Amino acid sequence: MQHLDLKVIEQALAWCDEGETIWLCTVLDTFGSSPRAPGSWLCANGRGEHAGSLSGGCVEEDFLERLGRGAFDAPITLTRYGDGENAVPNVALPCGGALDVLIERLAPTPDTRAHLVRLREALQGHEPLIRRVDTQRGEHAFHPAPPVGPRVEIKGDVIELRVSPAHRLVIAGISPITAPCASFAVTLGFEVIVCDPNEAACQAFNVPGAEVRTTLPSTYISSQTCHGATAVVALTHDPRIDDLAMMEAVRTQAFYIGVMGSQRTSNARAERLARSGGLSDAQIARIHMPIGLALGSKTPAEIALAVMADIVRVQHGKTMDAL
Repeated sequence: MQHLDLKVIEQALAWCDEGETIWLCTVLDTFGSSPRAPGSWLCANGRGEHAGSLSGGCVEEDFLERLGRGAFDAPITLTRYGDGENAVPNVALPCGGALDVLIERLAPTPDTRAHLVRLREALQGHEPLIRRVDTQRGEHAFHPAPPVGPRVEIKGDVIELRVSPAHRLVIAGISPITAPCASFAVTLGFEVIVCDPNEAACQAFNVPGAEVRTTLPSTYISSQTCHGATAVVALTHDPRIDDLAMMEAVRTQAFYIGVMGSQRTSNARAERLARSGGLSDAQIARIHMPIGLALGSKTPAEIALAVMADIVRVQHGKTMDAL
């Protein structure tokens, strides 16, 4: 599965290499109901070809029609679609919401190419970045990004855009909770990798969009496969799978690490990981156990929902007391 953001930047890079000017559009904020989240990208060239999206189609149509008439000649344009003051006239989102869009005109220069290559590398997992755009000066700069946080922050004339790999979920082991958890994650836009050493279980597992690997999870989990936008969860209740997966996961930059089990089971696991696995208190503290939000979940689907809800909470930097 290829991250949509990566497709957008690779297309922009291809057009740049062909000597074409590129318009890179970013959703900055949404109001009410909106089809696309802040940080979503669209790129276009002067012929009206485009990749990515900003909405369900109405915004793209207006943008491309105006682009064809010679609009957006400035290096940076800020515009609003939908309801509200200063919104583009006669363009209403079908959901009744509104969205603010940053439109950048990028000439096919060596600097633009280097900028796009840096974006591609961040999306491929090399290093998460904050891309700072000064809307008054028309300047761009990159800075290291913290592990989690909002995709877009507006600080006066400066817009900070988080650029990081597609969020990935590594599920250690196939159990009744694995399929609904993988399904939820795929719907949420995660790349999903399911690892289990049981070949028959792997062959029978069928969640569209999820990749299945017949291997011990602990052999797959590493700093190469689990970057800072990765969540690792163990869902089997089998210490031979779950404990080994946790021992490897805490050595990666994964932003969320969790394992299923009661509080009593979790306490016993923590002692085991310290005694047999040699994990430090700080490493054990990184593991969410028991995993998931306390929703009173009983069924596999409810447990999967609690797991994914907690992952999304951490992904967006929300503390438990902020819920």
